[in-house]
Amino acid sequence: MKLSANLGFLWQELELCDAIRAAKAAGFDAVEVHWPYITHALEVALTLEETGLPMLSLNTVPGNLAAGDFGLAAVPGRELEAQSAIDKALSYAADVAARWIHVLSGLAEGGQADATFIANMRYAASRGREYGVGVLVEPMSAAAKPGYFLNDFAQAADLIDRIGEPNVKVLLDCYHAASADQEPLAVVRYLGERLGHIQFSSFPDRTEPDHGLIDYVELLPQLVAAGYNGYFGAEYHPTTTTDDGLGWMTMFR
Repeated sequence: MKLSANLGFLWQELELCDAIRAAKAAGFDAVEVHWPYITHALEVALTLEETGLPMLSLNTVPGNLAAGDFGLAAVPGRELEAQSAIDKALSYAADVAARWIHVLSGLAEGGQADATFIANMRYAASRGREYGVGVLVEPMSAAAKPGYFLNDFAQAADLIDRIGEPNVKVLLDCYHAASADQEPLAVVRYLGERLGHIQFSSFPDRTEPDHGLIDYVELLPQLVAAGYNGYFGAEYHPTTTTDDGLGWMTMFR
């Protein structure tokens, strides 16, 4: 079982390169990040080479968080900003040999938002092929992220089919699936080849994955048996410190 440390949540007290080193020391097999852009890509690339860890993914910039943005790809009238964010993410991803960018869709709804999202994702897919980087989209439950455009796995599957680009896949966060009353195993089976990456944390408190309503010791092998052969991204808020809460890794191994 391959485990990835999501450094958007873990080791937040450390600079990014030191967080990568901490993930290596803790026994993770890979890392993924949210917004790494304040750290020069060359520094990150050298640290990844030093540790031997692959970088799985990074997010597009969210826009103006203070103004309520959380992504731009589905927001009508902001197509140029969305495409600039995609280009920035792809360039950085290529520099650090990341496998994916995660394109944040933003807060929007309706047919115009659908059309905007599809156009921007086709742009991302085309540019992604040039860079050799795949593209992820993530449904976030309405309970956890009210107003987020992409909020259902059936919706995501339909949009991916309409986008029609093989390098665009779904990121399944088990926390968001559970928050939307959907079983992660059923989602994996439903998505099939549309699935690109899986993240996990406890539910409902989104901390270490060794407790709560989802038994990951049982579930993660089931997801592998269902056909998923990628990494599992640990994206959770540590209860105290990241290091103090890593006992779950021994149990999962």
